[in-house]
Amino acid sequence: MTREEALALLKKYNKEPFHLQHAFTVEGVMRWYANELGHGDEADFWALVGLLHDVDFEQWPEQHCKKAPELLKEIDADDRFIHAVVCHGGCGLCVDDVPEHEMEKVLFASDELTGLIWAAAKMRPSKSTQDMEVKSLKKKFKDKSFAAGCSRGRGTVGMGASRFI
Repeated sequence: MTREEALALLKKYNKEPFHLQHAFTVEGVMRWYANELGHGDEADFWALVGLLHDVDFEQWPEQHCKKAPELLKEIDADDRFIHAVVCHGGCGLCVDDVPEHEMEKVLFASDELTGLIWAAAKMRPSKSTQDMEVKSLKKKFKDKSFAAGCSRGRGTVGMGASRFI
């Protein structure tokens, strides 16, 4: 699939600026990690998985990662791509599929972390991460009412998502 096809699918089912920005952020993070971890030859694949990882979330939050295979078939996504997308909701959180490959583990960890960092940045006067310090982010993370939608347990950020990377 091309990025244009993936972007059209994303925008077909996602209209909220927050969801689109999150998709673009995870796309960029996944491309960076692909190159950083020696998978530059698959950077486009990693990035497209990041772009479409929440394709079903806005319209079907209760079916997150369960509705995605049907939507991804619209652009002829193969089984490897579909597994990579749906497994970020794994470990029993949304689906039974769990991250197996390095890329899937990076997506699993990056999804929650980018949401947490973005939420912290939006609260800053600058609305940017460029002047944010790690200790400030850690303080926000400990406050359970902050970014309450970001999972802090069950193998995600709070339990050390880095164990997957």
